[in-house]
Amino acid sequence: MIALLIIDMQRGMRELSAGSRNNPQAELAIATMLRAWRQAKAPIVHVRHVSRTPGSPFWPGQPGIEFQPDLQPLDSEHVVEKNVPDAFIHSGLERWLHVRGIESVAIVGVSTNNSVEATARTAGNLGFTTYVASDATFAFAKSDHNGVLRSAEDVHAMALANLNGEYARVLTSVELRERLQRSGVSPTP
Repeated sequence: MIALLIIDMQRGMRELSAGSRNNPQAELAIATMLRAWRQAKAPIVHVRHVSRTPGSPFWPGQPGIEFQPDLQPLDSEHVVEKNVPDAFIHSGLERWLHVRGIESVAIVGVSTNNSVEATARTAGNLGFTTYVASDATFAFAKSDHNGVLRSAEDVHAMALANLNGEYARVLTSVELRERLQRSGVSPTP
């Protein structure tokens, strides 16, 4: 059984202040995966970042902390709140997965080089079979350590390269939906 982990798909990620991003179709790919997991009645975890920095779009009570309307969790879906990039830190996520016998996770969301990468690294280190959907994740432009501005696509590609084969297997959302079907979870009619 593969659990779908949807990382930080909150309204604040759509604000212009977030910066230039790649993969403008990521939300569509995430929504398509969410529908497939729901149809298969497979486990889904929505991860919400709750900032510790006053004034942040992700500070409690701000509209940016809310989930994007098309990706709202259902009452039956697990929600994890985190204060750091890694969804496993101080969240109970590892225990929640183990209690349910879940050994594989498919990670989607934002940002590829931050919360997605941190969560995937820990998932892999904890022994979960970990997948990251290349087309259902995205990043923002960022300056490197030398002060050179890197495009969002470059940041995204490097983060995926950091993960692939070491902590996770990077696949497309279509390949992950096919894995879900083959995992023994049969969709409802």
